[in-house]
Amino acid sequence: MTRRTVPGTLLALTAALALTACGGEDGSGSSIEQPTSVVAEEISTDLSEAPEVPASDAPAPTELVVEDVVRGDGEEAVEGSTVAVKYVGGFYETGEEFDSSWSRGADETLPVTLGAGQVIPGFEQGITGMQVGGRRVITIPSELGYGEQDRGPIPGGSTLVFVVDLVEVTG
Repeated sequence: MTRRTVPGTLLALTAALALTACGGEDGSGSSIEQPTSVVAEEISTDLSEAPEVPASDAPAPTELVVEDVVRGDGEEAVEGSTVAVKYVGGFYETGEEFDSSWSRGADETLPVTLGAGQVIPGFEQGITGMQVGGRRVITIPSELGYGEQDRGPIPGGSTLVFVVDLVEVTG
């Protein structure tokens, strides 16, 4: 199976142009198909339950990887909009959870204004293009996360995986 990497490479751009008739905006005006991979297949599609981040023994990706588990059919998250998300964050290699909105309650969400730099770049980029009702796996290399510095429970150089549910889009 394949993975789509972000930011778009020439290959992704070519695929986006080829898939223009498929629908589904990515927020930049290009239509992009986001195929499901083995990682996404291991994530629950039940949006009423907290997902778990699976461990991976595959080499960590060097670019942002975005995989839809459930495609939403509501409003799209675009730059400048404020979104409310539920999420679980874990480490790529072990799947060990380091943060989760679910641990604070099933209705707890995180508000993020896309394009405002409120969260790490990979998290923001991974949400862009989602639609309300969707669940997405976002695998973030350290360069788009916290880099080489330790941040709380996250060691420098960590590849992070977030499973994100898009609950609401406003603005």
